Amino acid sequence: MGPISPSRALAALTLAVATATTTTTIATPAQANTGAASATRSAPASAASTDADADADAVRYAWLKSCTKKDAAAPCGAWTLSLRSGRTVRLPDARVHPAYAGGKSDTSAGALFTVSGDGRVVNYFKGDRLVVRNVSSGKIRSLPGRAASLPGGLDMSEVDVALSPDGSIVAVDYLDTAARLPTLIADVANGRVAELPPGDTVLGFSPDGRHLLTSRFTDDNTTEFRVFDTGGRRTASQVVPQVVSNNSPVALADDATTVALIVTGASGASRLRTYDLASDTVSDAVALGIPEGETPQRLFWDPAGALTLWTSRGDSEGDITSAVQRTVGAATGTTRRLDSFKIKSGLWTWWLPGE
Repeated sequence: MGPISPSRALAALTLAVATATTTTTIATPAQANTGAASATRSAPASAASTDADADADAVRYAWLKSCTKKDAAAPCGAWTLSLRSGRTVRLPDARVHPAYAGGKSDTSAGALFTVSGDGRVVNYFKGDRLVVRNVSSGKIRSLPGRAASLPGGLDMSEVDVALSPDGSIVAVDYLDTAARLPTLIADVANGRVAELPPGDTVLGFSPDGRHLLTSRFTDDNTTEFRVFDTGGRRTASQVVPQVVSNNSPVALADDATTVALIVTGASGASRLRTYDLASDTVSDAVALGIPEGETPQRLFWDPAGALTLWTSRGDSEGDITSAVQRTVGAATGTTRRLDSFKIKSGLWTWWLPGE
């Protein structure tokens, strides 16, 4: 990914990180069936993030610095994690520059990096292999089987990765021009690797990590949403209306049918809707309770049927300044702030949990 575009830029924040920073180096909404009952079910076992880590420190955002070399900006330094405690953790083993298929590094670009939704697991290239790392323990595990290495002839910039909320399931989505390579669904805990059809783009996981929402273009120039379980079996599909396909962010609930989405109109005001894949129906919109000037970034259901929203703010020049995390009432659109923090200046790129 190149330098941050204005669309990801943020404006000034009202609450900065209060803790001192140290650095460590480690080698319808009202009627939507969201699967709230799943909160009582046992979560899938995770080799990357376990119950013992429940109170451990978590990532606020991951970032790379930007440096000027020969009058051109480029990513530099090491991937760094800013944690909720105020600490920063450098990961010198995480690849900074992606490699071409021939092995040469592209020093003008930043390599892939992903943070799980709970902020406890990160994913990156260690050398030429994809790994996951437990942020608290520092334990690194290679993705199982063929998911760890790129297919021959593919550049590192031609792969995208999505993590389940706890980081135990990894979707490796290849961006080959011919769209012939299937997406791989790698279970870090049991080592199994399943496939999704080529041409499907992964939009995200359900809160329990058991299902994935994908999108594909049809021969009729329409957009189809499809839901798969982690074994690669399709459980739902629907050609969606434009109000669903043309707006983002979107989020899949634990029922593997309900999709929440944020609609932002020409006025700039954001509204919340839900879409039911089974009945092909869209709920009425409710106003999303965020301040003017904040831009929705990522949206997630939680197992209890509420939503979590990340928003960003930027200054007049489009520079990144801050991010805010809120819980959202699915029926009302009302929000409550969970966290907010400044984003460092002079960054090449940065990623929030779940991005």
